[in-house]
Amino acid sequence: MAGMKSAALAAALLVVTIVASSPRATAQNGSIEFTAHAAPTGGLEEPIRGFPFYLLSKSYEVIGREVEAAYPPPDKNVFIDNLEVSKELKGWMKKNQWISLSGEEFTHKLKVADIMDVPEFFKAYMDRNSGDQSVGFPKTKAKLSDKTKDPAKFDRLTAEYMDAIRHFITQNPQGIDGIDLGLADANPGPKWDALVGKRVSEIRRRIPHLAQSKYLVARTVTNLDGQGFLRGIPPGNYWLSTLDVTAVVGDARPRWDVPVTLRPGETAHLALSNVNAVPPSPSSAP
Repeated sequence: MAGMKSAALAAALLVVTIVASSPRATAQNGSIEFTAHAAPTGGLEEPIRGFPFYLLSKSYEVIGREVEAAYPPPDKNVFIDNLEVSKELKGWMKKNQWISLSGEEFTHKLKVADIMDVPEFFKAYMDRNSGDQSVGFPKTKAKLSDKTKDPAKFDRLTAEYMDAIRHFITQNPQGIDGIDLGLADANPGPKWDALVGKRVSEIRRRIPHLAQSKYLVARTVTNLDGQGFLRGIPPGNYWLSTLDVTAVVGDARPRWDVPVTLRPGETAHLALSNVNAVPPSPSSAP
């Protein structure tokens, strides 16, 4: 009885194999033929020669969004909370959603109140400006001896001095320029950039790897006329893609992620050009 069951199972498997590889099943497959051309600004269109194209079962752009979702960006507020800086500077960073303490874009964000209230900003400003008496920078009348002998007088003169500095900053806004040089040690910008850059690098590595390991159906390389051929493709919905690789045609940097539907036994034809190329992102523009 066991022998009969084994024989029956073997016969069933043989039938499945024969059906799967039958001429009828193969006849359902189709082909994709395409041409790829691009033109630089003000130039003539030319074929994209010897360039790899990938047939994917999912859009490369969608794959990219899925990978980005799997690698969420670092939390800026959590990063700020873990910094060893004053609470006032942490508050400024959170309020402005700004990390880097260098460059003109940073200094242009600074207001008089920011410089007066954030210890790191105030010290950097004073280090840069207080020694320049040629511009009439205020001098304090408060004496350290008064701090113990006459605290009320010391506090009053100190308050007057702070008001004078506040007025000077208002009247001389150019004095803010360059104070970022004194914030190099406190600047967490490079650390944040490295953290963000690590995520971006991992995403850029992961997207093409996932596309080729999980969603790749076929691959081809264009000939000297910019033609590509994909044979024996089962019917279905696909995307003809160059992944994250751009062709170089003068100042043009096209890449493609074009949908194509293949019906049973048919040949689909595509013409790739600047018109249906993926719009370049600002970061990838030449």
